[in-house]
Amino acid sequence: MTVVNNSLLLEQQLCFRLYTASREITKFYRPLLEKLNLTYPQYLVMLYLWETNTGSVKDIGERLHLDSGTLTPMLKRMEQRNLLTRERSKTDERTVIVKITQEGTTLKEKAQEVPVKIFEKLNVGKEEYLQMLNLLDTVLEQFTKADLEGKGE
Repeated sequence: MTVVNNSLLLEQQLCFRLYTASREITKFYRPLLEKLNLTYPQYLVMLYLWETNTGSVKDIGERLHLDSGTLTPMLKRMEQRNLLTRERSKTDERTVIVKITQEGTTLKEKAQEVPVKIFEKLNVGKEEYLQMLNLLDTVLEQFTKADLEGKGE
């Protein structure tokens, strides 16, 4: 692959584009999620639970790309708010199972506007939106693959 001329220009850095886009998107999410009394990582956990209703801490961490050191205290706070429950697996005590509560399920209705507002803010068609998702999936897949192969160094 050919590197673009002046490859050390800030504008040529994929990482910079992803970083700034992520910051701007997260900034837009903030007031929408404040209405739900959720942080962005908590919102991701709720998206997972609205989709699955239950999962192990390990499964949630893998899906959200979060380590258990980050996830466990966040899940504890969410449990205190009665959005989910955590309990040890009866078949393997090392495994903690997370389940959505009725209150967590009820919150889903209030959250329906969040993706709608994001889509509106992007001001793109459905096809272009899906292309963006596919491109970002490719980026993530390539870097995850490089890490698994030990090439991420």
